[in-house]
Amino acid sequence: MTAPGEAARRKPARRPTIKDIARRAGVSESAVSFALNDRPGVSQDTRARVRQVAQELGWQANSAARALSGDRAGCAGLVLARPAQTLGVESFFLQLVSGIQEVLSAQRTALLFQVVADLDAECALYRRWWAERRVDGVLVVDPRTQDPRPRLLASLGLPAVVVGGLAEPGPAVPEAAAGHPQLSTVWADDSKAMARVLDHLHGLGHRRIAHVAGLPGLAHTERRIHSLRTEAALRGLDEDHVRSVTTDYSDAEGAEATRRILDAAEPPTAIIYDNDVMAVAGASVAAERKIPVPDALSIVAWDDSALCRVTHPRLTALVRDTPGFGRLAARELLAVLDGGPPRTVQGELPHLEARESTGTP
Repeated sequence: MTAPGEAARRKPARRPTIKDIARRAGVSESAVSFALNDRPGVSQDTRARVRQVAQELGWQANSAARALSGDRAGCAGLVLARPAQTLGVESFFLQLVSGIQEVLSAQRTALLFQVVADLDAECALYRRWWAERRVDGVLVVDPRTQDPRPRLLASLGLPAVVVGGLAEPGPAVPEAAAGHPQLSTVWADDSKAMARVLDHLHGLGHRRIAHVAGLPGLAHTERRIHSLRTEAALRGLDEDHVRSVTTDYSDAEGAEATRRILDAAEPPTAIIYDNDVMAVAGASVAAERKIPVPDALSIVAWDDSALCRVTHPRLTALVRDTPGFGRLAARELLAVLDGGPPRTVQGELPHLEARESTGTP
C-alpha cells in the first residue's frame, strides 16, 4: 500500500527529450532536431521515422526553449484590469474569451489570461512577458481615454491588437480608433448603436432618458456618454432631461444608480443600462417600488443575454455577436503574428431587439 503522503512526494513523470527520440530512432540528436523543425539535412524516410517515434513517446516542443531560439512561444496573452467582483456576473467577457479561444485553439495557440488590480500592474506584466518571451502577442481590452499601453507595447515591439476604439469621437474619426500606428485595432461603432437605441425610445415618445454607464475612464464608456448627448441634441431633447451616471458594471451599483435616478424631481421615463446585469437590477428596483415596466418606465440593456430573455417582462436589448467579436480580434492577432500590417477592423453593428420592457410613456 502507498504510505500517507507518498503520492504527494512522487516526482512528476520525466518528459521525453530529443535524446530519447534519437536513441529509439537510431539517429543523431541533430538529425532529430532537423526532422522535428522541418529543416533540410535529413531524408524523408528519417524525418518520417523521427516524427513517428516522437508521437509514440508523447514528445512536445518546449515553449520556453522555442521562444529562446527565436521561434514562437505558441501563446497569446490577455490581461484584465478590472474589479474582480465584476467578472463573475458579467457575461460579456466570457463570450468574448470563448470566441478568442475558438480561433486560437484551432491554430494550436494557447491563451494566457490574467486578472490584475490596475493599469500599472498590467503594464508591468507586459514587460515581464516580453522579457521572458512568454507570449507571442497580446489582446488589449478596455481601452482608456488616456491609455499608456499602446505606446508601451509599441516600444517593446510586442505585437498587439486593441479590442475596442481608442480615439475620441469627432468629425474626422467618428468612431474608428486611430490608436497607435504600430498596433491593430478591432472596434465597434458605439455611436450608431446608441443612435439605434435613441431612435427606438424617441419614436415611442420618451423625452426624459437616463443612462447607467460603466466604468469611468474607459474609452467606450466615454463614447457612449458622448453619443447619448449628441444623438439627444439631434432629436431636440432638452439636455437637462438626458444624463449619464457611471458605475462599476455590478448589479449592486446598477441598482443604487437606479434608485438615485428615480428619486430625482423629474425622473426619467426610460433608462439605458450599459450591460445586462445592471438592466436586470434596475428592473428589480422598479418592481420593489411598484413602478410598472414599461407603462411608467422603459428599460434597455446594451448587451443581450439569457438574463434579458428570462426576466419578466423580457428586456429590450442590443443584440451583438460577442463571440464573433472575439474571433475577429483573435484572427487579427494571428494575422499580425504572421507578418501582416497593422489595421483597423470594424465589427458588425448590433441590432436592437425590442421586447416587452419598452413602450409608450
